[in-house]
This record gives sequence, C-alpha cells and structure tokens, in this order.
Amino acid sequence: MGRAYMTAEERFARIEHITAGLVEQRRQDREEYRALWRDTQRQLNEVSVKINDLTLKIADTNDAVTRFAEETQKKMDRLADEFREADKKLGERIDALVSAIGQFIAGKKE
Repeated sequence: MGRAYMTAEERFARIEHITAGLVEQRRQDREEYRALWRDTQRQLNEVSVKINDLTLKIADTNDAVTRFAEETQKKMDRLADEFREADKKLGERIDALVSAIGQFIAGKKE
C-alpha cells in the first residue's frame, strides 16, 4: 500500500503543477477574450458601415420622393390650368351655340 502523506517537496510540486495549469488556462481565456473582442469590433464596424449605407440610401430615396412629388404637383397644376382653359372654351362654345339657337328660333318666329 502507498503512503498516506506527502512530503513538503511533493506538496510544493503539486501546488506548482496546479498553479501552472491555472496560469495556462488564464492565458487561453485571455486569448479567447481578445479574439472575441476583435470579432465583436469587426462586426460593429460592419454594422456601422451598413447603417451608413442604408442612411445614404434612405436620404437618396427621400430626395427622389420629394422630386417626384414636386414634379407631380407641377403636372397637376398644369393639367388643372388646361382643364380650366378647356372648360372656359367649352362654356364659350355652349354660350355661342345657345345664342345662335336663340337667334335661329327668333328668326323663325318672324
């Protein structure tokens, strides 16, 4: 059977072995944390670039919508003017026709 106790040197060797294992584990953890930090920073940079691109696209879209709205309003104003002018001419033609019919009827009564 083995001995039940350790010598002081064996204890120190065991402590050194455990401490070395803890130091190695801590070093590996630090490397892993650094890699995670770098990956997180890279992802944040990518997201930032994408947000910036989307912001520019939204601004471009807003500009296009504003231009389209202004152009549409101009066309609607022009069409409204054309409709008013056509309505005025039609009214004048109807007035002239009614007047001519009135004169025709008045001439038949005589």
